[in-house]
Amino acid sequence: MGSSGSSPRPLVGITAYGERARYGVWDNESVLLPRTYPDVVVAAGGVPVLLPQFPESAAAVDRLDAVVLAGGPDVGPDRYGAEPHPRTGAPRPDRDAAELAVLHRALERGIPVLGVCRGAQVLNVGLGGTLVQHVPDVVGHDGHNPSPGVFGTVEVALEPGTRVSAALGSVATVRCHHHQALDRLADGLVVTGRADDGLVEAVELEGDRWVVGVQWHPEEDATDVRLMAALVAAASSGGPTPTV
Repeated sequence: MGSSGSSPRPLVGITAYGERARYGVWDNESVLLPRTYPDVVVAAGGVPVLLPQFPESAAAVDRLDAVVLAGGPDVGPDRYGAEPHPRTGAPRPDRDAAELAVLHRALERGIPVLGVCRGAQVLNVGLGGTLVQHVPDVVGHDGHNPSPGVFGTVEVALEPGTRVSAALGSVATVRCHHHQALDRLADGLVVTGRADDGLVEAVELEGDRWVVGVQWHPEEDATDVRLMAALVAAASSGGPTPTV
């Protein structure tokens, strides 16, 4: 919280992974998140709160000022009426259900939302859109996901007058690691950024609510917290009256 006489720092919920992990003498099922996410939230002026992959985490949204839908494994194609592609990862129904519940509660409350990589895909699917299940099939190269654990460097042209361009300018050089992407856009979402191969890299919700999805990983550049700072600033402003 802020010091006496100052406003409290906004609480920013971040959806977490559920993975088997080893630490110390233990090897068990864990709730975890790369530290880069909470680091950039703190650097941007927020207070990070981890949201485990339980649908009950949606109840915590009522106490939050903003939500970040984190990156991670593929969204289950059953969520958008598709058959699995041979390169689509194993389904994670618990995480899909939890993040969709968190998303819808955040939208109902009218609080700011930032979808990161998988999170942008959850945003699109949650509002009725679909996904490209393997990006190289569409663009003919693997520059958006060079190899496991390696980020690709992608230049993204951003539409003027949008929330993303207000934060980052007309062009952003970003770090990407995704083999899926947005296909048919959900009603209400508009494209606000594309890579030079035409792939959608940023979207946002029409209207006055701060709801943005980006296919890249802004948390991977600790020297540039402008996008997260825009989320925190929107959370600090109180936002519009919920309309969903």
